[in-house]
Amino acid sequence: MASVVQLLPPVVPTNNKLFGYRKPYQRCNVYLKRIQPMPVLCASTSAWEQTPVKYAPTDSNTKGEFLKGTTTIFETLTSQEKDEASQTNSIEATDVSNQSVQILNLKWPMWLLGPVFLVATGMAPTLWLPTSTIFLGPNIASLLSLTGLDCIFHLGASIFLLLADSCSRPKDPTEVCHSQAPLSYKFWNILASTTGYLIPLAVLFLSQNVVSFQPNVPLMSFSILFGPYLLLLSIQMLVEMLTWHWRSPVWLVTPVVYEAYRVLQLMRALKLGAELSVPVWMLDTVRVLVCWWIMVLGVQLMRVAWYAGFTARASQQQQ
Repeated sequence: MASVVQLLPPVVPTNNKLFGYRKPYQRCNVYLKRIQPMPVLCASTSAWEQTPVKYAPTDSNTKGEFLKGTTTIFETLTSQEKDEASQTNSIEATDVSNQSVQILNLKWPMWLLGPVFLVATGMAPTLWLPTSTIFLGPNIASLLSLTGLDCIFHLGASIFLLLADSCSRPKDPTEVCHSQAPLSYKFWNILASTTGYLIPLAVLFLSQNVVSFQPNVPLMSFSILFGPYLLLLSIQMLVEMLTWHWRSPVWLVTPVVYEAYRVLQLMRALKLGAELSVPVWMLDTVRVLVCWWIMVLGVQLMRVAWYAGFTARASQQQQ
């Protein structure tokens, strides 16, 4: 029976519609025709979805206008930012102007306080205090008394320079002020100070080793005449270097303050030299130093006048 079935030819249907057979693409078309889009009906939002926000003007005068002034929202926001920036700048400018006015009102008393401190600590002890009350002879107590007077002057000079630095600063507190001293000015000051420092030391060395400089001066007498002088000269050099390093505007008046007092200091040494009965050549050395520092002081005053004129010309050219 199985062999008979195998010998029969396969039966192929000739009419597909008769047996209900369709090709795959024809079946897909039938399915697509049956599927139709269904309308989505949604009357309310879900629990996790937010409700849309609608703009409702509260003011009756607005009449439903939002972001008035320009056609686009970006231009309106930009204009608002500019207005806020201008208001902030105006407030900052007002604060700065108020601070400058306060600083200016504070500077007026400094114009009088600085010179008063300078006169009280420099001129009064040197000119009006009697020398006999502080000078007891060539001893350590006399040396310490004279050194104390010069230290008092140094304190007054420091206060004066600090007040002068505060007055010379610009009115605007935000503006940075840096004043640089020229190299030639530094060289001249160092040369003048070094020369004034070496002359007394050279005189001391020559009085101990050269026969022509006789009689010899005792070390205590030399210390009373030139000890406070050398100490204050060293302090001046230190203060000048600090003003150059800090670029303070007071670098121009610092040597004038100390050199003016140095002349009075040397004049005091002349009076003390007569009481100590020092040799004539020692008094002549003190007179040479007085002439030297008067000349240096004159040069410094001429430089102050020159720099003042230079600053005035520069400000006129800027205007």
